[in-house]
Amino acid sequence: MSNQGNPGSAQAGTQGRVHREVDPAQQAVEAKLVENVVASFAGCPDPRLKEVMVALVEHLHAFIREVRLTEQEWRAAIDFLTNAGHITDDVRQEFILLSDTLGASMQTINVNNAAYKDATEATVFGPFFVEDSPRVELGGDVAFGAPGEPCWVEGTVTDTDGDPLAGARIEVWEADETGLYDVQYDGAKRSARGHLFSAEDGGYRFWALTPTPYPIPDDGPVGRMLAAVGRSPLRASHLHFMVGHENGRTLVTHIFPEGDPIGWNDSVFGVKESLIKRFERQPPGSPTPDGRVIEGTWSKVRFDIVLAPPGA
Repeated sequence: MSNQGNPGSAQAGTQGRVHREVDPAQQAVEAKLVENVVASFAGCPDPRLKEVMVALVEHLHAFIREVRLTEQEWRAAIDFLTNAGHITDDVRQEFILLSDTLGASMQTINVNNAAYKDATEATVFGPFFVEDSPRVELGGDVAFGAPGEPCWVEGTVTDTDGDPLAGARIEVWEADETGLYDVQYDGAKRSARGHLFSAEDGGYRFWALTPTPYPIPDDGPVGRMLAAVGRSPLRASHLHFMVGHENGRTLVTHIFPEGDPIGWNDSVFGVKESLIKRFERQPPGSPTPDGRVIEGTWSKVRFDIVLAPPGA
């Protein structure tokens, strides 16, 4: 059995936490309960499920014992989770927001997407992906009228040997300049999202919007939690990608503009150094790569995507 946090110690723990002194007899009562709960999983026929449940119980009880959780605090936690369930619907997933803001989503990504050669790094999925994005041809515009500064995005999709991956499906989605995704306006309308396929040489290109910072939905339990602990709900500016190919590991990632004011203070901890890209702003009237006429400013960015092999 794992160490249960030794709540009898009065020494400072990780990140300055203090293990409060607890009477040895009380420690024995608490430890016995942990043993009994763990033993209840002895007959579980699924070894992986048993491993996960035992670890969950051990860590949960260690947390309760270490902080000496009060009954009022536990009821508040139950109410918090209940409220998160009530506000969740087909568009809004409060539990993903909770996972994201606690770094659990990012840590799960790290665990499941181990570094492989120079493959592009993964980051959080986020709560606003939808399955029915419209298809655009190479050079098309995924904004579909959403407000914001136009941005030309181009690059290649290759494997880790540098060979082009033709026909890779590239899903992209983002918030508009007001900080909202299409589904936050109208569940049926699609804008600032789409999918396309890489060319024979692995190349891809499309118009989108220059990313801008925006707050995650903060009018629910997660937002109240962030306010209570003094954290900002703002996400660093980003453009979402999901890239899949039969000869590559599916990649879920973002790119982040260089010099973003939020940067490493991203509320969901999704920023990685390798995913920070230079979005070059172009003056009004500048010629575009495809001859499009733009009266105002626009930006351009290059993002070369490298997929790890399947199962890497």
